[in-house]
Amino acid sequence: MKRILAAAAAACMLLLAGCDSAPPPSADQPNAAAPAGLPVPQAQPKGCTTTDGPMKIALVTINLQALFFNQINSAAQAMAQQHGVDLQIISGNDDSVTQADAIDNLVASGVDAIIVDAVDTEGIKPAIRAADAKGVPVVAVDSIVDDPAVDAQVGTANADGGKQVGELLAQQAGGTGEVGIVGALNSTIQLDRQRGFTDAVSAGGMTVGTVVDGKNIQENAQSAAENLLTGNPNLRYVYATGEPALIGLAAAVRSQSAQDRISVTGWDLSVPAVDGLKAGWIKAVVQQNTFEFGYQAMSSAIDLACGNPVQRDNPVPTQIVTPQNVDQYSYYLES
Repeated sequence: MKRILAAAAAACMLLLAGCDSAPPPSADQPNAAAPAGLPVPQAQPKGCTTTDGPMKIALVTINLQALFFNQINSAAQAMAQQHGVDLQIISGNDDSVTQADAIDNLVASGVDAIIVDAVDTEGIKPAIRAADAKGVPVVAVDSIVDDPAVDAQVGTANADGGKQVGELLAQQAGGTGEVGIVGALNSTIQLDRQRGFTDAVSAGGMTVGTVVDGKNIQENAQSAAENLLTGNPNLRYVYATGEPALIGLAAAVRSQSAQDRISVTGWDLSVPAVDGLKAGWIKAVVQQNTFEFGYQAMSSAIDLACGNPVQRDNPVPTQIVTPQNVDQYSYYLES
């Protein structure tokens, strides 16, 4: 339901009383104060006023285990509270069908907008198209869903991030050596990161060896990484395509006391990743601005539900965290 309520807004102004989803005084300021413990959002929604209760928005995430997704959720929740929005967060449990069913149910329940971080960017399209047909706007966050039914995209160029860290590794390795990969073959996002990385290291003279599937689950990733290291005792380089993969890989390297022979690159900061960076055997981590993902997705969802114009593509830059600059990014682990 689009909440374009000009008459109600005028009534609220005449009565000098705030309505449920009226923007706060700072909503038109690009850098309004951040909620406690979170970075400052780069933008605020224009918002609107409502008369039939708070605006209802849902966020369908991939899982509730990874720090990455919980940081997106925290920022989205903070902005929702700031603007009087009732936010419902639903875990897809790493399953595309679960996400699609959740979207169908949310549309039937009458939500005003949906944010989705898709496990499978192709498999989610029918549910998104069904939401669009019912007039419910959809924002894709993190994973880019290439479909006209998506009203706004907030995310990172994942293949480019993989390419960037692959080029860095190829340079550090002198253009020689074999690299193994701990991936998540059920994740479109991580397949893009894998593709960008493998193209870059191959172009840089390195060889891509064994690829194991961690299924985007930390325990599975650790087991897969243990098998990778055991089966390739001369392997010197390993790349992890996401947070669970990198945490699992880091645990496998430590369990085999392989810190002196393995150089690791990967995605998304965590305590184990930061420890490895500070020790020097994790050479580089691609870090996404998770909080800005949440802020921009919620801002777009609010404005779409209000009928306000939004920018369709909202790229969020990545940073490459290394042993030399890791202290500059410690705030990702503080909130």
